[in-house]
Amino acid sequence: MKILVICQYYYPEPFRITDICEELFKAGNDVTVVTGTPNYPMGDIYPGYDNKAHQNEIINGVKVHRCSIHPRKTGAIHRLWNYYSYSFASSRYIKHLDDSFDVVFINQLSPVMMANAGIKYAKKHNKQSILYCLDLWPASLGAGGINTGVIYKWFHKISRKIYRSVDKILISSKSFAKYFEEEFGIADTTYLPQYAEETFTLDDCRKESDDTIDLMFAGNVGIAQSIDTIIYAAALCKDIRNLRWHIVGDGKELDNCKKLAGKLEVPVVFHGRQPIEEMPKYYAMADAMLVTMKNDPVISLTLPGKVQSYMAAGKPIIGAINGETQRVIYESMSGVCVNAEDVEGLAACVREFVRSDRESFIGNSINYYERNYTKKNFISRLQDILSAKSS
Repeated sequence: MKILVICQYYYPEPFRITDICEELFKAGNDVTVVTGTPNYPMGDIYPGYDNKAHQNEIINGVKVHRCSIHPRKTGAIHRLWNYYSYSFASSRYIKHLDDSFDVVFINQLSPVMMANAGIKYAKKHNKQSILYCLDLWPASLGAGGINTGVIYKWFHKISRKIYRSVDKILISSKSFAKYFEEEFGIADTTYLPQYAEETFTLDDCRKESDDTIDLMFAGNVGIAQSIDTIIYAAALCKDIRNLRWHIVGDGKELDNCKKLAGKLEVPVVFHGRQPIEEMPKYYAMADAMLVTMKNDPVISLTLPGKVQSYMAAGKPIIGAINGETQRVIYESMSGVCVNAEDVEGLAACVREFVRSDRESFIGNSINYYERNYTKKNFISRLQDILSAKSS
């Protein structure tokens, strides 16, 4: 197959779409990605990618075109400009593509408008379009405090049009199905959960035995991730002398989290953002991984991709999170969990974990991952879906 992939984010930004495209190429497909200039999560263009550098390149067999876009900077105007600049630039670019692509695959994170170029190409050339929904819109705006009013209604109208314009919607969380049916009258969705990259294995991520208990959060440090819940919980656990906390990642809230940790005098080590290939050595520092999110009804519908990585690495999970993720932690028996933003509950979870049989959590994580989230199964199912629609 010749596959056109539409996604605002791609390597070197830390998103799984890069691995998906490279796996599709390895499976014998011709893959072209239309993406944006890398600047996630801090809103700064990555070094070496300004002035249209690397605008067209081939990375591990995948053809990549980068549209020049406005970076994600602080403030609503910059964020809106970032969102629409990719939509406009990618829509202009696809006008010059011929009709040789068999199918369009839209990897939809935020904003939903990133799907526009894929929809326009599919309509123009009578091709099938498959949208993989990782962020629900306009529901995701609620995390930023926009859940009513004119702006929300505007994006609800846009989201409805986009979701109803594609031929098939794949969902990364079972909880998304109800939202699509209730909000947009779309009952036909297909569940396709994310997987973990093959860099995360039990052998590479197993911690060597020592006298410390290390807990780690890895990922974007933003408002939605509620990292302050971790830091406040750490302050309640200062009496556990051999307990250490680690934050691996970057984001808009990183400086605030550092200040809070300093103010509360808690032993949190901030490692900054690390490339994906380096993450196994950080996982190997941890006895358990942390997953936290804001107490928000929409965010609770999402299953963060890091959960699959934690399980693939055989890591116990300690969560302060609602909805889909809490369900998965309980169902898999891979760790302990309380509701989102429950600081005292998270501290109690940590104390329970310290006293627990950690080996059983490790085994449960691995077993659940192998039953539900392997890359082999994901790529096989995606390939079948794409080929069925392109035939």
